[in-house]
Amino acid sequence: MTELEQFAAPGSEWWRSAVIYQIYPRSFADASGDGIGDLPGITSRLDDLKTLGIDAIWLSPFMTSPQKDAGYDVADYRDVDPIFGTLADFDEMLAQAHARGIRVIVDLVPNHSSDQHEWFQQALAAAPGSPERARYIFRDGKGENGELPPNNWQSVFGGGMWERVTEADGTPGQWYLHIFDATQPDFDWTNPEVQEEFRSILRFWLDRGVDGFRVDVAHGMVKADGLHDYHAPTDADSMGGGEQNVPYWGQDGVHDIYRDWHTVLAEYDGDRALCGEAWMPTLKQTALWVRPDEMHQTFNFPYLMTPWDATQLREVIRESLDEFGAVGAPSTWVLSNHDVVRHFSRLALTADNPQGEGIGPLSKGKPNTAVGQARGRAASTVMLALPGSTYLYQGEELGLPEAMELPDDVRQDPTWFRTNGERYGRDGCRVPLPWQADAPAFGFNESGASWLPQPAEWATYARDVEQADPDSTLALYTQLLRLRREHNLGTGSLVWEDLGADAVAFRRGGLHVAANLGAEPVELGEGVTFLVQSQPFEGTALPVDTAAWYVKA
Repeated sequence: MTELEQFAAPGSEWWRSAVIYQIYPRSFADASGDGIGDLPGITSRLDDLKTLGIDAIWLSPFMTSPQKDAGYDVADYRDVDPIFGTLADFDEMLAQAHARGIRVIVDLVPNHSSDQHEWFQQALAAAPGSPERARYIFRDGKGENGELPPNNWQSVFGGGMWERVTEADGTPGQWYLHIFDATQPDFDWTNPEVQEEFRSILRFWLDRGVDGFRVDVAHGMVKADGLHDYHAPTDADSMGGGEQNVPYWGQDGVHDIYRDWHTVLAEYDGDRALCGEAWMPTLKQTALWVRPDEMHQTFNFPYLMTPWDATQLREVIRESLDEFGAVGAPSTWVLSNHDVVRHFSRLALTADNPQGEGIGPLSKGKPNTAVGQARGRAASTVMLALPGSTYLYQGEELGLPEAMELPDDVRQDPTWFRTNGERYGRDGCRVPLPWQADAPAFGFNESGASWLPQPAEWATYARDVEQADPDSTLALYTQLLRLRREHNLGTGSLVWEDLGADAVAFRRGGLHVAANLGAEPVELGEGVTFLVQSQPFEGTALPVDTAAWYVKA
């Protein structure tokens, strides 16, 4: 491998190099004691995040919702759901975060609403062809009496993508489209009224002072003309990341929406940012979301889904810097979120696990815990040295594994129910965090209530336990984030180095980064002084499933 220098896209905006911490509000911290996390709970833990060293937080949905899909089914886009608190609680949390130098990004769900949204209730009460129905995607059914759905599309959560309504006179009526659950009808984004409503929603939260938006299903808001049949591969990822030419993913019209939104954010001071959730098959396609007049960031899902393989990891890093750089955008780096198996387990899986499938008691290829911990720490050590912006998912700084042994009767993910238990879904990465080993609910609250049960072994991952251990994953993340700031690793260039086929190695100025993804130790040479080791070791031979930052004399 020849030395090749790659540069991060230039620019001084904060989002180009930020470390952004995802908070899943119902599982972060619970101030009320009802077993569900809330906004006052987040406020109470901001000092912990400041100590960790992150730059911003992204809040998964907290808006008014029946909670059929954990808040991704929004009934009122301009208010806080009572289980999370009030708008006053949000304003206080925002003010306290800003006082600590932490920016706040909120989740926006524009592809669909809840079926309890005022607009959808109006649509159900209105006649076919009415302006109320035109806000959503209603169609007549096929068959002699419209008894068949308009096409054969299959929902991300399992089952068909169409639901038939009963008309006001009690007769079977039209069908409406829902990419996800039947309680999540899709908006029709060709409708100017929908477009104007979301401009207003953006301004509502921008006026309150938020620093940007993470846009849910940013590749799904526009559907192909004609809504033609589509047969998805049987092993397809649920969000379409491995498929080409899907009629409900990645249509050209979505880009007009984000160009419009870009102008809205540009009206406000402070470099407000849009980050898209766009599961596209290639990095070249993913980069289309972050052209100069569209979004500012989009999640790097090809990087997230890369297996523990040195050749593939080197290639996805190279391609990310090339493709995002070509459109003037920073690459983002992410290993875990609320929709995927936590990377401290996923990187040690020994069987295929398509996105959205999850892991449960009967899953094949479940990971070895020690291997998962070693690879998870090493992967994070590499990621936090890369130029661009990084997203962390709550609990990964503790090394939390997937909660794999949840009983069937506690599961809440719609995927579990819509597939009749064939897919476990995402509950395993959403279990409430452990803060204190000896406290009720491990310090998640004072009552001991928890909307999903916490594994007993999570006592060893509790924040207070890890704070007392200099070799803990929390100590590793805190050290990595401190050094990342000190060495300005979010910007600048990367120079590739050659330590053999099974190593990923590069240089950031005078700082060397290496990870061993092979089966034998990798010798780093003489004159090495270590700044970080993903797990402690002696000598200069990098052990298997280990990464390090170091300088050379």
